Amino acid sequence: MAPREESHEPSGTPVPLEKGFATLATLRVGVKAFVEKDGESRKAEILSIQQRRGKSKFYVHYEEFNKRLDEWVGSERIDLLREVEWPAPEKPEKKKAAASQKEKAPSRSDQKNPKRSRSKLDRDASDTPEASSVNLPGKAPRPSKASGKENKELVVTSEVNDGATPKPEDEEMDLVDIQDAAATAKAIPDHLYSREDEIEKLRTSGSMTQNQTEISRVRNLEKVQMGKYEIEPWYFSPYPIDFVDSDMVYICEFCLSYYGEVTPFERHRAKCTLLHPPGNEIYRDDFVSFFEIDGRRQRTWCRNLCLLSKLFLDHKTLYYDVDPFLFYCMATRDQHGCHLVGYFSKEKESAEGYNVACILTLPQYQRKGFGKLLIDFSYLLSKRENKLGSPEKPLSDLGLLGYRAYWQETIVDALMDDRVEANIEDLGAASAMTTNDVLHTLQNLNMLRYSKNQHVIVLTDAVIEQRERQKAKEKIKGRRSIDPDRLIWKPPVFSAASRTWNW
Repeated sequence: MAPREESHEPSGTPVPLEKGFATLATLRVGVKAFVEKDGESRKAEILSIQQRRGKSKFYVHYEEFNKRLDEWVGSERIDLLREVEWPAPEKPEKKKAAASQKEKAPSRSDQKNPKRSRSKLDRDASDTPEASSVNLPGKAPRPSKASGKENKELVVTSEVNDGATPKPEDEEMDLVDIQDAAATAKAIPDHLYSREDEIEKLRTSGSMTQNQTEISRVRNLEKVQMGKYEIEPWYFSPYPIDFVDSDMVYICEFCLSYYGEVTPFERHRAKCTLLHPPGNEIYRDDFVSFFEIDGRRQRTWCRNLCLLSKLFLDHKTLYYDVDPFLFYCMATRDQHGCHLVGYFSKEKESAEGYNVACILTLPQYQRKGFGKLLIDFSYLLSKRENKLGSPEKPLSDLGLLGYRAYWQETIVDALMDDRVEANIEDLGAASAMTTNDVLHTLQNLNMLRYSKNQHVIVLTDAVIEQRERQKAKEKIKGRRSIDPDRLIWKPPVFSAASRTWNW
């Protein structure tokens, strides 16, 4: 057996950064420059460059800051008096030559199956960004498995070219490698991250489990007006391509219709008669109401809701088919109607036993306790169904933090009040949580001990003190909770004759 050739190139040595001064004409994708943000200069990487209304606009990501802060900036905000960092040089040509030789030699499976070999060559021939399957009209990309399933992938060929991050010339992109990387990232359970790594990833990336094929897409809307609020979107959402040049996109807060100009929006508002989400009100207290909307009966409204939520959920994949889903929308009430606060969706029949497919609190209502109300309500429905429920994995970054906080509070309160026996099965049955969620929560709180060949739950003093402090804060803020007696809802019944669910 011939000895393997050893590479004399240093492994792990960082590529030296190339710095220098730039002009607006020499700025390109991948350059890192200092950009003015909130009165201070921050280093940012240019992800995309476009001409809008005769002026150059740069889409930048600020280093060591959350992905939600990515934005379009004008040339006047880029400090060209300071040196910039040029992108790293491309890989050596010998690697491309070796890859091409490897592609020419068919594998044994390709020799046995010539059709597979031909299709592989065809795929490699069209592997550049311009000819990849993402941009081919009439050929939809494979949907990601990283999120809820509402709305089959909205494919608009013109918006992909406009929204995707331009790549440097002659750079090749292997879609198979990207999808393999996404599958590898998904295979790592959330609870295997260390706390330090998890917090750092949440702070800088904006999503614990982002869809790798969607990472390059840049935000396409500047601002959204919804009711009395003006909201700055966080992520890309496939609204019509004409909205890219609009300074403001107007969304009706009741029917969720969208408009790129104020005149047609005002004309719509004068005619719109909807004052609440188009479904059955199944819960009402002095503060909020919950409406149940069937995706099959209200397709347009539910699709508009998915488009809106995609602006604030980076990991979400949109689907056209909303029929298999139920949407539970939470709203506050006043003299003008019921104002949408947030929602969660769930499959009518989930093979995995998920009680939530997608969950979102709109940004204007975040940090006010509405997220916990949504989660609490989803588990209340699971209790009525006499089932154990769990949210569909993987969760978004904010969803992960919200669920872990809810699980911890629920389990610790149950143990402190002696409502259930101190074992995992009873905790899950009392809270409608799955055994895995209970187990992971106890592990995160360091409340599991191994004694006499069995696991023992230990309620530590540190956990009790932390929970008491949280209760004191909630008492000051006046935290609200869901009253189970106010829920007017029965689990759906499956009709064998019509093979449909009846509510």
